[in-house]
Formats: sequence, C-alpha cells, structure tokens
Amino acid sequence: MIQNFETRGGPEYGRKNLPKLRDTLKKLKLDGFLVPHEDEYQNEYLPDCNERLMWVSGFTGSAGAAIIMQDSAAIFVDGRYTLQVKSQVDNKLFNYESLENGGLTGWLEANTKAEHTIGYDPKLHTPNALEKLKKSSKAKLLAIKNNPLDNSWTNRPNTPSSKIKIHPVEFSGEPHHHKCTRIAKLISKKNADIALITSPASIAWLLNIRGSDVMCTPLTLSTATIDKHGKVQLFINNDKLTKELRDYLGENVTFFDESSIENKLNLLSGYIVLVDPSSASSWFFDTLKDSQAVILKAQDPIALPRACKNETEIKSTINAHKRDAVPLIRFLHWLDTKAQAGKETEISAAKQLEEFRHETGLLKDLSFESISGSGSNGAIVHYRVSEQTSKTLSQGSLYLIDSGAQYEDGTTDVTRTVPIGKPSDEMRHRFTLVLKGHIALASAYFPEGTTGSNLDALARMPLWQNGLDYDHGTGHGVGLYLGVHEGPQRISKAPNNVALEPGMILSNEPGYYKNGAYGIRIENLQYVTKPVSSINGERKMLSFETLTLAPIHKSLIDTTILNEQEKSYINEYHKTVYDKISPNLSGKTLLWLEKACKEL
Repeated sequence: MIQNFETRGGPEYGRKNLPKLRDTLKKLKLDGFLVPHEDEYQNEYLPDCNERLMWVSGFTGSAGAAIIMQDSAAIFVDGRYTLQVKSQVDNKLFNYESLENGGLTGWLEANTKAEHTIGYDPKLHTPNALEKLKKSSKAKLLAIKNNPLDNSWTNRPNTPSSKIKIHPVEFSGEPHHHKCTRIAKLISKKNADIALITSPASIAWLLNIRGSDVMCTPLTLSTATIDKHGKVQLFINNDKLTKELRDYLGENVTFFDESSIENKLNLLSGYIVLVDPSSASSWFFDTLKDSQAVILKAQDPIALPRACKNETEIKSTINAHKRDAVPLIRFLHWLDTKAQAGKETEISAAKQLEEFRHETGLLKDLSFESISGSGSNGAIVHYRVSEQTSKTLSQGSLYLIDSGAQYEDGTTDVTRTVPIGKPSDEMRHRFTLVLKGHIALASAYFPEGTTGSNLDALARMPLWQNGLDYDHGTGHGVGLYLGVHEGPQRISKAPNNVALEPGMILSNEPGYYKNGAYGIRIENLQYVTKPVSSINGERKMLSFETLTLAPIHKSLIDTTILNEQEKSYINEYHKTVYDKISPNLSGKTLLWLEKACKEL
C-alpha cells in the first residue's frame, strides 16, 4: 500500500513542542515567531523534515500558519480545515483563526505592540506575503538566519535524496533543450539576463525530470537559474544525480550543490534577474539585493508554458484517465454491491481502490492521500482517514471518495459521492443542486481572456438560489505527472487575473457539506479546448473537454429539478463513459456499468 492510515499530528505535538520553541525564542530575545506551512520551496506537500507547522501544533493540513508568542499562540486555517484543526490542535494552547477575513495581517494589527520583536525565517515567506505582514504589524518583524524551530527540533528527519528519473519525451512532447530555448526567449522578451527558478515543479517540467522527494508529487527538490541564452545552472543535492542524467541533460546544464547558491547569486552584480515574488522566498530577494543585482519582479516564465499542455501531453493525459477509469469503475461497482452490507470501513474502501489501481501495473503513486469519508467525516473537506477516525460505511449514509493517481503519462483526480442504502430526500436534493452547478461549468462557452474567477459563479448558482454554498475553490489546475494542484490558473471566488488558455487542465468540483451529517462533491478533470467560431457568433469561444470517465450515481439525482439540457448532458456523459470503458470490462462489473450508464 502507498497510503498509510496511521494517526498523524494531533494535540500532543503542540503540548510537547511548543514549550521547546518558546525556550529557544526566549534565548534569542524574541517575543514571537511566524510558522507558515510552506517550506523553502513553497510546496503544498512537504517532506517530513519540513513539516514545521505540524511539529509545533499537530496540524497536518496542506495550508495554514501559526504565530507563536511567549504568552499566546494562534493557528490560521482556511475553510477546508475548520473542523480538522479543532481535532488536531489543543485549544488551550492555540486560538483558532481564519486565513480569510483578516487572517494573519488582521491578527498582527490587533495583537502586536511596537515594543514586540517577532522573528521569521526569510526562506519560508514570499516577499509578497511578507510585505503585507510588515505593513499590518505594529511589532518589528525580524529576519532570523537560523530558524529557531529547526534548532528546537530534535531527531528531525533527514532531507530526501532520491535519485532523479528522466521523464520521456513521448509523454512530455518536447525535448528539454527545446524548452530551454523557448523559456530563454521569454526571458529576453522581459529584457532580463537571467531568471531564478525556485519552483521544483517548473524545474521538473523544464528539464523533463522527475523525483520522489515529496509525497504524491514526483518532484526533486532543487533550485535553478536559466539565462537568456538557455543555459541552466541546477542547484541540487549531488546524491540525486546519476551519470545517465548528466549525459541526458548534456552541456547545457551545469550542476552545483544547493549549498553554493548564495555564492553564485553573489556573482550577479549588475545583471537583470527575473524572480517571481509570489513563489520565490524573501531570502532570494535579500541575497540578490545584497549582491547588487537588478531585480525584475515577474511571474515565473515557466508557469504558464507548463500549465498549457501541448497536444502530446493532452493525448497522454487522456490515456491516463482512460486507464484510471477501469479501477475507478470497478471500485464504484464494489461500493454498490459488497460495501452495501455495512461491514466496510473508510480504510477498507480506500485500500480497495488503491488495490484496483495497482492492478493496472502502471501506478507510480497516488496524487494525494485519498479522502475517504463516510457520514459526518464526508463533511470535512480535506479529511484524512486514520485508524483513529475511520467510520463504517453504514446504512442511510453518504460516502465521499476523493482520490487520484500518478501515472507516468498523467495525473488524475476525481470525486464521487455514493449512497450506502437509501438516501434521504434532502441528500438527493442537495446532490442534484451540486450536479447542476457541475454541469453548468462543464458546459460553459467563454471568450478568450476569461479567467476562472469569471466562471466560478456558474457552479455555485444553483446552491446560492437555495441559500447554500461551499467554502473552497471550484477548480484547481492539474499538472502532467506533476502536482495535482498546479497554478497559475484556478476557478474560485478569489480574484485571479490569469486567463484560461487552451491546454490548461482544471478540476470541476462544486460541493455541499452539512456539518456533522454528510458531504457531497462531484469532481471531474477537464481541459480547455482550442477557440472555435460559432455559425452566427462574432467571437471565438473556448470550452471544456471532460477527461474523467466514471458514472455519477443516478439514485442521488432528483430528475424533477433538472432541465432538459442538464438531463441531456448526463445522458451524453454516461454514454461516453460506457462507450470508452466498457471494452475493458467484463462480467458483473460490465453489467453494472451498463445499468449505471442507462439514460435518465
């Protein structure tokens, strides 16, 4: 098994480790310290050695932050984790706060004094985020060279050093040296001499390499520069390198140990250096400023090319989703039959789906730990099942499974909600509202220049009309055998000026969550198609093509509140699922799929 179900985090972490950090802060004469979830690479998922927020608080979510003062502490999470944080973090030690509606900046403004000195690790904060904190804080925010939390953390896990693997051009669709030339032109266009690339995902895409330094994401932790001539300097742990890799990358790439990056940046005096202030840490900006380089703040030049998948990548991800549909449908059949007996648990269900995926023979990893939630656990948006929390899939409940796989040719992410026994009328009504929003977004036509923020309301409108909503984004970008959460594109309420472009992959996942009762989410991945002209239209329009292939449970659909267009969409989608996947199934699973895909 890839996924384990051990209890991670929990209140004991804060009880044990918070006093240790406070002792260290006292020795440094600091009144407080900022602890973000992010690490030096600004990743969502972290190696064990960088789980600083979990170490000090017990919180294991993928987004959050804490402020540790000598006499108080606060932990900040977003709407996905409001329930989880209460179970993992001791409320006698930490006040629960929201990242939204003021967040850290509001707390600093309300709770700090001019005589306070609050430390931070400049390698863990972007300058954009840090600037907002400094503006709102009455206290002095002081950069600390040696992180006091790291100094307090005994028996800290080792830094990962897995070997780098080559990502074949048959999946990437473009040799790495062509990519380097393409990115070099973008750097020149910005009138820069060199770009500092701090995102491991961007480096993986640029050089067609993958690793296993981070769970569920095939990244190798590293930093790089690429100049306007396409020459690359890669700063990386030497233990990760092989002769095969050196030969593959050729003379265009020069290797340096990560420890040498400060010295190399000090040599850039007078050079115009492009750096992304939303992803590169403040430390890089401070170092470049000290070296007297000319800093050009601009988006990572690799971010957008990485997001816009080429034809080969689209074909690859289509194949990956078709492959993943087989174990997914086998699992949905299992849920509709064996799991109905009321003897299966959240853990046994997650294990069963993973087992079906292993049987493809091509599974590399999960794309995230499966969210396997029955009943009230399904209402926890980013719930992680453990041996301590696992519930039985009991009669009269809803079971929510949000899962994904990493294959060499693509990354999948899908959510289905399945009834165990007979669903209530309320469950069916709210499921259908979520479905209506999902269909509205999937069916959207929109002009060039449209952002995900422009489309978000389409998915929420049926819920809004009934006084309901959900507290997470509607869609995130997805990489190709990279991160399941990838920018810069997204679909959410939050303002976003990144236009949706052909080849971008996004999720479509509206939901509804009744606290203490059940959760509903319907998620498919889809990609943006090339713009086309309509017969009588004046502008070319973009649309979405669905990648995920798995039936939506019809017993949860209240057809009385669907219009004809919505019914037609579901029927066409189910026909597509059956036509594409049925040749790969047999026996009872095939018969089940036939029934599951029949017209409404």
